[in-house]
Amino acid sequence: MCDTIRHFMRRGVVIRTVITNFTFDGATKDPMQQAVRDALIAFMAATAQAQAEATKAAQRAGIEHAKAHGDRAYLGRKPSFTRAQLAKVRDMLSQEAVGIARIAKENRPDPADDLQDQGCTPRAPRLRWLAWGL
Repeated sequence: MCDTIRHFMRRGVVIRTVITNFTFDGATKDPMQQAVRDALIAFMAATAQAQAEATKAAQRAGIEHAKAHGDRAYLGRKPSFTRAQLAKVRDMLSQEAVGIARIAKENRPDPADDLQDQGCTPRAPRLRWLAWGL
């Protein structure tokens, strides 16, 4: 993150934080102000990374706890498409003349989300449907 912000500042982009309303730009030539600016950017990047790692760890712990305390406690996200919709999309995908845009238009606003989420593997959607009792 620090390198990205510095890259943009070198290109003349002014970066303003939403919550704290800090402004970072490359206009300052004073070495002390540059050092303070760089320290603030580094601190904010480290804080964001620590928060992301803590959130991931808490989510993993919650999922493992749910899995350990019952097979229906953690089911994942409920499928947003039916078996018939998936079969139709797969059939259309097997036809070389049919493009993704047409498949999306004919089936739902964006079926590619579910296909990408499932990796287009036949097993993943079936397991999710079984878990949800669908």
